Amino acid sequence: MTVLRRFRSGSPAGHRHRPWPAYRHCCGLALDLGSARTRAWIADRGLILDVPTTTFPGAGAVYPIQRGAIADVPGTARMLDRLLSHRLPRLTRPLVVVTAPVLDGPAYRERARAAVEVLRPRAVLTVPTARAIALAADADLSLPLLVVDIGAHLTEVVLLLDGLVHDARRTALGTADLAGADATAEITEAITTMITSMLRQDRTSLTAEALTRGALLAGGGALRPDLTRRLIGGTHAPLRAVPAPHTAALRGAAKILQAAHGHPSASGTSPPGSGPPFR
Repeated sequence: MTVLRRFRSGSPAGHRHRPWPAYRHCCGLALDLGSARTRAWIADRGLILDVPTTTFPGAGAVYPIQRGAIADVPGTARMLDRLLSHRLPRLTRPLVVVTAPVLDGPAYRERARAAVEVLRPRAVLTVPTARAIALAADADLSLPLLVVDIGAHLTEVVLLLDGLVHDARRTALGTADLAGADATAEITEAITTMITSMLRQDRTSLTAEALTRGALLAGGGALRPDLTRRLIGGTHAPLRAVPAPHTAALRGAAKILQAAHGHPSASGTSPPGSGPPFR
């Protein structure tokens, strides 16, 4: 289990992107690069891609993203080129928003940006997956929020405060590891242990407050009733599954993309004192 405590300014979750360039007339692309599936959303077209994350399809499949980490940057670039280059408008340079696991920090962002360069982006923004999920759920980010994201090969438990990562845990287990009741129990125990650890180490009441309000449940694991039931019993707290939980992160990234197009700097100027709204 990987642990992250209390981000501060300059840390991965507090990273600020460069100032906003003019985006009004450029194509927009949201990407969720999962270990099992890659999903893409294009402005004005919606979800255009939901396919296995493989460099080459078929018997010779190579998996460039493993347990939430980009293990093969050139392979990921080849995959994106094969899947998306022909889908983007010609002679455009897209603004790309990519979801990123919380605990992979700068390394993931750098590798993601390097892979996305094959699409000749105008700029690349990254957003923590937990924040994207919260945006997709229209959650109240002014209050402490606990997000449980159960993916195919990676599960993260993240505490958001004012929309920023305050604390996080993860385990290299996911729905692809579910092969019976024992596996379901193992993932449930891992999630319960992560939440318990956050509660014990939190010197404030933020984690407890977020848990009492009800954690957001997303990822493919939220589609498993057996897993959801076990989690409710293990945490003794309410859980709120995000609608269409397997695509929640992508929909949140798409919201950021839409906001970027509507940002005042899209016209080429920014109001005095304004800065990039996403971290």
